[in-house]
Amino acid sequence: MERGHLSASEFRGPFDLETTVTSGQTFLWRETEDGWYRTVDGDTIIEVTESDGVIDWRSNADPTEVLNRRLGLSADLPQILEAFPSEPVVQAAKERYAGLRIVTEPVWPTLISFILSAQMRIDRIHEMVTALRKSYGPAIEWQGRTVYGFPQPETLAAATEAELRELGLGYRAPYVTETAELLRDGAVDLKAVRSMEYEAAREALTEFVGVGPKVADCVLLFGMDFDEPVPLDTWIQTAIEEYFPEAAGDSYAETSRAIRDRLGPRPGYAQTYVFTHLRTGGGEQEE
Repeated sequence: MERGHLSASEFRGPFDLETTVTSGQTFLWRETEDGWYRTVDGDTIIEVTESDGVIDWRSNADPTEVLNRRLGLSADLPQILEAFPSEPVVQAAKERYAGLRIVTEPVWPTLISFILSAQMRIDRIHEMVTALRKSYGPAIEWQGRTVYGFPQPETLAAATEAELRELGLGYRAPYVTETAELLRDGAVDLKAVRSMEYEAAREALTEFVGVGPKVADCVLLFGMDFDEPVPLDTWIQTAIEEYFPEAAGDSYAETSRAIRDRLGPRPGYAQTYVFTHLRTGGGEQEE
């Protein structure tokens, strides 16, 4: 096992590990028994903890590059936050969660995670992702225990609907297998999606079974480095009703364009702060 750390001088601005990996952006990190957060990247196991701006890590390989990419450490967070609009709810969110970063996770598990997210609590989504990993993912030995990576598309494409329902996926089970089949067979090219303009990319992702515009926005924002998406979930719809009523449109696309205009040059970042703020009880002081 290798150990190391990243100090605050190695990335720009504050960083809050716990808020970042538990805020509903990603379902690929789980807390260990000793309070670290663990993920698997290919065959690399990474465990991290953070205190006073220092990130300590332990891994079977140097994870510095992976951590910078996946945890958004290379982003100039002070500059991003400075460009947030002056609306009180956005500013209150910024003050509460100044170290919140947007992740960029591997796109395939991000896609499946958000397909599973429909009408589900964050903890329940974690449970379903963990069940998929333990049942179908590659096993890696780590410090006397077995840790599981995320299964590949061809593996989930071969799973039966009954098997996935047995894991608790419910009506989402066929969405998982059919989406895996589309990727296995090359029917949708995720690399091509990355090179598209934002709205075209969102439309392309809806070719996957179980992916509507909101799930597509989540995948683009948290797995494909797009800055524009503002996933219109319950909390953002609440924010629109209470703070940005003029942004409410007659369609998802119309509302999306209007709220993006209100949230500044990095609307995806601003919405992530507002989402986290409202989901954790913020908002009363802005009314």
